[in-house]
Amino acid sequence: MHVPFVDLKAQYENHKEEIDSAISSVISETAFIRGKYVADFEKAFAESYGVKHCIACANGTDALFIVFKMLGIGAGDEVITTANSWIASSETISLTGARVVFTDLEDDYYNLDSAKIEALITPRTKAILPVHLLGQAAKMDVIMKIAKHHKLLVIEDCAQAHFAEFNGQRVGTFGSAATFSFYPGKNLGAYGDAGAIITNDPALAEKFRIFANHGADRKNKHDHVMEGINSRMDGLQAAILSAKLPHIASWTAARKEKAARYDALLKNIPQVMTPKVRPEASHVYHVYCIRVPQRDGLQEFLKENGIDTSRHYPTILPLLQAYAYLGHTAADFPVAAQHSKEILSLPIYPEISDAQQDHVVNMIKKFYSAS
Repeated sequence: MHVPFVDLKAQYENHKEEIDSAISSVISETAFIRGKYVADFEKAFAESYGVKHCIACANGTDALFIVFKMLGIGAGDEVITTANSWIASSETISLTGARVVFTDLEDDYYNLDSAKIEALITPRTKAILPVHLLGQAAKMDVIMKIAKHHKLLVIEDCAQAHFAEFNGQRVGTFGSAATFSFYPGKNLGAYGDAGAIITNDPALAEKFRIFANHGADRKNKHDHVMEGINSRMDGLQAAILSAKLPHIASWTAARKEKAARYDALLKNIPQVMTPKVRPEASHVYHVYCIRVPQRDGLQEFLKENGIDTSRHYPTILPLLQAYAYLGHTAADFPVAAQHSKEILSLPIYPEISDAQQDHVVNMIKKFYSAS
């Protein structure tokens, strides 16, 4: 039996008519760049999320960069973020000219450890970037309290946590702005690169739109009020996302059901630590991440038995070659460094069958019973 890590074909087959119709409409109208399909998606996503403004852009990385630049973050500034994420979370800080400052993780919930933030604040600190990793919210009450006390900006990276909540409030609605990736494998995914920014601040929204469109005045594209970048969501991706958006609530509920089933099936395997859910948060399970001994051996064994897995992430950000100039060692981030040796992400998506989950769990049992 083959168990893919993500099964986008199954999702497409379940909603083929809606998606094909959306794609056909864009092609028949040649509405390929910006236009009504992008505007429709922005409006629908903002309404679904309960915010005033959604600014579509080319990808989640651009979304972060646009926000940092338009919030005035640059040379001489520092931004505090997590030691464990995809490099987009940190490289976009550095690309503004600012310095990235990494903090260690919470052992239980895999997000940045809010208790370690204040020790990293200096006169140069300008912002905090919590990354709601794997589908679960960072501890936003503490982060916002720290930010308010020290007069810091908060930008939320929600690439892996669409519609997750903290204390009943959706992630992405706490700080000045938040960013999303709609990479195909995300909980809400396009069929190519796509991203977005949300905010409730109309002045910021206007800046984000202008900067993402070559700095052009929105009433006259030939009048550039600043130098910007070219970061446009295309019409095809917008139409596909609009077709998928009405299903996100049911898909999220299905992910939670599949996660609960994994929890029940794995609880009697002593070597496996299943994901913990923060009491005041809702987990949307972009990833179902376990912690295990002999992680690499288990991953290879599962692969041999038709099961695709992933590691989020095999090397923590401060130890990548790109950040060698910071001079960090694993001892600076003991929790994150330990996690990187133990974490393994299992297949999870709304369409995964009971038989597929059973196969995953049975192979995990077989591996540890033989070791």
